[in-house]
Amino acid sequence: MKALVTGVKGQLGYDVVKEMEKRGIEAVGVDIEEMDITDPMAVKKVITEANVDAVIHCAAYTAVDAAEDNKEICNKVNVDGTKNIAEVCKELNIKMMYISTDYVFNGQGETPWDPDCKDYAPLNVYGQSKLDGEKVVSSLVEKFFIVRIAWVFGKNGKNFIKTMLNVAKTHDKLTVVADQIGTPTYTYDLARLLVDMIVTDKYGYYHATNSEVSDENAGCKTGYISWFDFTKEIFRQAVLKGRDEYSEEKVEVSPVTTAEYGISKATRPFNSRLDKSKLEKNGFTPLPTWQDAINRYLDEIEF
Repeated sequence: MKALVTGVKGQLGYDVVKEMEKRGIEAVGVDIEEMDITDPMAVKKVITEANVDAVIHCAAYTAVDAAEDNKEICNKVNVDGTKNIAEVCKELNIKMMYISTDYVFNGQGETPWDPDCKDYAPLNVYGQSKLDGEKVVSSLVEKFFIVRIAWVFGKNGKNFIKTMLNVAKTHDKLTVVADQIGTPTYTYDLARLLVDMIVTDKYGYYHATNSEVSDENAGCKTGYISWFDFTKEIFRQAVLKGRDEYSEEKVEVSPVTTAEYGISKATRPFNSRLDKSKLEKNGFTPLPTWQDAINRYLDEIEF
């Protein structure tokens, strides 16, 4: 098995290559310097010469708010770039894995989104571009995996956990949105699952975030959470690691609604709950709980 991984400088692409190397699977990691995905000739040349069995497409335009003012660039990367890769995968008859998002749905209600649900209704430019990318992959590639994720954090890049830890160093009061509900995704855990998947022929649509657990004795919020709950747990675990500056006495975290927080350029979904039961049904090991993921992540980073 040999696979090409796009977006190797990003949080997920970096971890996917590391996971493959750990297993002795040959990985070709590329970023814009090695393969500009918006250049169809470059894409064809690099993938063909790499002589791979699969492409794991992690590269994307992910600046959600900026996309509202940069629709053309967003679509060039997320739609045209994805199409360029899909066409080569089709021509070479190789597997393609496309990383997508819960943003393809309308974010309403409280029911977790099923991976095979086709009731698409993106709320913003970014979500529409990722949906259009999905459609390109599913229409062109026979051997495809489309994996939707949400609330991503990893060692190699910026993310919500790093932002909250840094903001708390200079503010003793924080307000965090409490009416957007979902679960986080640790790229280290996700990378393991993606590599588990790519060596199989269990193609189709999947949802993958860290697991929810309902435990009244857990000492923290369990199940699906809000960004506010996420923040509280980040700080709680930081304190358990001896970082008293993140204690409730030092940093006050207050919940607010999306409306109270202020309008952002892009509309965000309220319901980012993703149904991940299809993973186990197809023999894949689900990701560990999000609480466990935070614990391990805090041990990995400097803060």
